[in-house]
Amino acid sequence: MNITIEEIEGGIRVRVAEPRLDAALAIRFKDRLREVVGGHGPLILLDLSEVGFMDSSGLGAILAIRRALPQGQRIELTGLTPNVDRVFRLTRMDMIFTIHGNGAAPAETEAGA
Repeated sequence: MNITIEEIEGGIRVRVAEPRLDAALAIRFKDRLREVVGGHGPLILLDLSEVGFMDSSGLGAILAIRRALPQGQRIELTGLTPNVDRVFRLTRMDMIFTIHGNGAAPAETEAGA
């Protein structure tokens, strides 16, 4: 599971450097992210800009991570490719998650507006 972690204002950015987030990776992804998010600021910005394909197992892993976060911590998404964005819109998970465009952190998005 290839991910990188970068400190950003208010938390961390987790970049998923995998072309697919599917059943073959979902459990390892979920376990790895659970290890990473503990002890960081309130924001986990999940950067999916390198993920070209995600199935229901990948979506389920992201939802499980969201549910397991301690109170006061939140996960937001950025860099959704067209196919991944389609999964979030078709399942209406775009109504559940805060989604930022182009890999920008929330403060960067607001500054550019």
